[in-house]
Amino acid sequence: MGTNDAPPESPAGHGTSADGPGQATPPRARRGRLTVYLGAAPGVGKTYAMLDEAERRRARGTDVVVGLVETHQRAATAAKVGSLEVVPRCEVAYRGATLTEMDIAAVLARAPQVALVDELAHTNAPGSRHAKRWQDVHDLLDAGVDVITTVNVQHLASLVDDVEAITGVRQQETVPDQVVRDADQIQLVDLSPQQLRRRLAHGNVYRPEQIDASLRSYFREGNLTALRELALLWLADRVDDALTRYRSDHAITGAWPTRERVVVAVTGGPEGETLLRRGARIAQRAAGSQLLAVYVLPTDGLPSATPAAVARQREIAESLDGTFHTVVGEDVATAVAEFARAVNATMIVVGVSRHSRWRQAFLGSTSAEIARLSDGIDVHLVDHETAGAGRRSRSWSTLSPARRALGWAGSLAAPCALTALLVAVDRAPQDLSSPLMFFLALVVGVAIVGGLWPALAASVISFACLNWFFTEPTGRFTVARPSELLALGVFVVVAVAVASVVDVAARRTVEAYRARAEASTLAALSRSVLSGDDTAQAIVERLAESFGLDAVLLEVRAGEQRDWETVAAAHRTPAAAATARPGDETLISVDDRHRLILRGRALPASDRWAVEAFGAQAGIVLEHRRLREAAAQADTLEQAEATRTALLAAVSHDLRTPLASIRAAVDGLTAPEVTLDAQDTEALQRTIAESTRRLERLIDNLLDLSRLQTGAVRPILRDASLEEVVPLAVEPWLASVVLDVPEDLPLVHTDPGLLERVVANLVSNAVRHAPGRPRVLLAATAGHDDVELRIVDTGPGVPDERKPTMFAPFQRLGDTTGDGLGLGLAVADGLARAVGATVAAQDTPGGGLTMVVTMPRASTANAEPSGARS
Repeated sequence: MGTNDAPPESPAGHGTSADGPGQATPPRARRGRLTVYLGAAPGVGKTYAMLDEAERRRARGTDVVVGLVETHQRAATAAKVGSLEVVPRCEVAYRGATLTEMDIAAVLARAPQVALVDELAHTNAPGSRHAKRWQDVHDLLDAGVDVITTVNVQHLASLVDDVEAITGVRQQETVPDQVVRDADQIQLVDLSPQQLRRRLAHGNVYRPEQIDASLRSYFREGNLTALRELALLWLADRVDDALTRYRSDHAITGAWPTRERVVVAVTGGPEGETLLRRGARIAQRAAGSQLLAVYVLPTDGLPSATPAAVARQREIAESLDGTFHTVVGEDVATAVAEFARAVNATMIVVGVSRHSRWRQAFLGSTSAEIARLSDGIDVHLVDHETAGAGRRSRSWSTLSPARRALGWAGSLAAPCALTALLVAVDRAPQDLSSPLMFFLALVVGVAIVGGLWPALAASVISFACLNWFFTEPTGRFTVARPSELLALGVFVVVAVAVASVVDVAARRTVEAYRARAEASTLAALSRSVLSGDDTAQAIVERLAESFGLDAVLLEVRAGEQRDWETVAAAHRTPAAAATARPGDETLISVDDRHRLILRGRALPASDRWAVEAFGAQAGIVLEHRRLREAAAQADTLEQAEATRTALLAAVSHDLRTPLASIRAAVDGLTAPEVTLDAQDTEALQRTIAESTRRLERLIDNLLDLSRLQTGAVRPILRDASLEEVVPLAVEPWLASVVLDVPEDLPLVHTDPGLLERVVANLVSNAVRHAPGRPRVLLAATAGHDDVELRIVDTGPGVPDERKPTMFAPFQRLGDTTGDGLGLGLAVADGLARAVGATVAAQDTPGGGLTMVVTMPRASTANAEPSGARS
């Protein structure tokens, strides 16, 4: 079984491309043709079939070479290579081993007409030209070389999860489906499960020691049957693509019933669920059938379906393993029929019309029109509860009550007034045309004001007035001359037609105004969301304002068994909130988790869908907010987890080192069998003191980092002098630093204790990275709004590419002494930010690193305390 763009030339069970005998080498300007032998399972013989095809092509004079063939030590496959020219493989060294791959450069240099490339999904060894073998195949095709290749169905990317569910084995090597779908020819190589198991048992697939395990695991009969069905279904989709392309290229519009495709026409009405479930039952009768639901805009004269109703039917269709499609068409029946022909459907499921029998008798029905236009596609007509029930309109006119009242008054009074005027001017006119025109204008005016029904009444009264007062013989409802009778008849027809057109125009105008208002309202809502005003509270407030509601409540629940909770409420007036009663509420369900409660005027049905759109937007806002919060929590947890991981990795060594030094020194001092002189005792005591200071510094940094990450640092800001901060900070390193802090420096607004920790960490870092060099310089200068403290060292410095990450935790920046966890700069930066200062890194002229601490001056800073320090 296969899909072929060219007629097959081989015996049954194989497919070939259209290479003729003695065919000349194709020009390299064209792209090569790709032929894929698709195996339903390992061992079905796809490589053997590929080699068989190569022999036939070579016999016809085609230049064929073997780019790569995997025989898997199968004697029959190795013998099948026979005298075919084989391009030597290239060797790739990887982790001390030598691997062989297809030499794509050699194949391209050889430039054959056809190249055989086995195992399309194979992953090449690192260092190869491409990561995947199918990418090598693309290079050959681009060079104009025809390629014959093989792949198993379990290696198709879209089927990996399905194959794992069937076999319990996750395929690591995959090929994108589109690579195989784009092939010019796909040939399925298949064996029945029983035949394949026999081949396996006879040793034709795997080595003898692997046979029993394979038969009991991957090659179980059920597994092979399921894999075979997967291959057939996947290939059927490819056949559908080829068939669709063929029908399009040859302008074939009629249906070709290759497999069951059931199209269900839905309107968003209550009958939709019945139609979808009936269509699903029909589609389930044959394996491989498809269910397609189609919704046409606009509808066939019925009220437009609400977005919630359409969304509900979409969910039903998808839950029934179908697809939902929305098409636009002026005529519903034509749109449905054209869609069914386009998808090559075999059946259309449509419901009995909801229109009344009178309307169907005069205007027909959509279902009957679909049957007429189906053109060979079966039409299944489904009865339902709302069939023939007609449609109820909330009002027989879209005009306001005042205009309708004025129209009825005009329909009664205006003809009488016009008659009196015409009689007073000329009681016996010689020509009836003038009165007819006046009365026609009157009917049009009444139609403009009051709509269709007042205009019809005006036309009847006008006809009576014309007949009684202006048609011979007057004073009776009789007509002497046939021409006048015809004129009266034409008057009534024209009056009714004009009144109908005017009424429809008035309705469309009102609908257009309403649609524009709704679109404007939704556009304003969208702008508010895009501008960041995306709170649920803002949405319900806009909803109450736009529709003139007394109160709007948005409620959510975590599950079907949970209680509803109000998350946003809007009241136009405080009195509305105080006087609202549950009985005055209108409930609109947005989805399973969200609903709106409206209090105030009753909304017309035409406004409900806009309210539902508002509610849906509010639900989306809440969901986005929840996802943002979850993402923020996940980021926090991820950062905390990364910190913990790095901390554990660092602490395991760096905290143990000073503890080991202390333990060794204490053991030396307390060992009874060891006699120490004063110099050795002093050295051990000095070791204990240094290790203890180092340990204290590490623990302090860890505690400070923990406090910074949990937000527990609350500085007490006040005006302070650097003279009370810097000397205390550098005391442990006085021998290694030079201070240049003028006495007349202005005060800074900071937390002295925390600033001291900042300076101490920076000085410690500078001293540690510049041992044996000139002493570290601390120089302070005053600016207009700030004071800068520069810690200058002449050490190795920090490369520019490392500066963006140097303030992150656990960055040692080349320090291999093991003295510290790489937290000093991170703690210094965090504490500096907490007290309103900044820390920046600059290069020292001549080499080294300069850390610049910028602090706000007391005169320009906000001296109000920010809290109690912890």
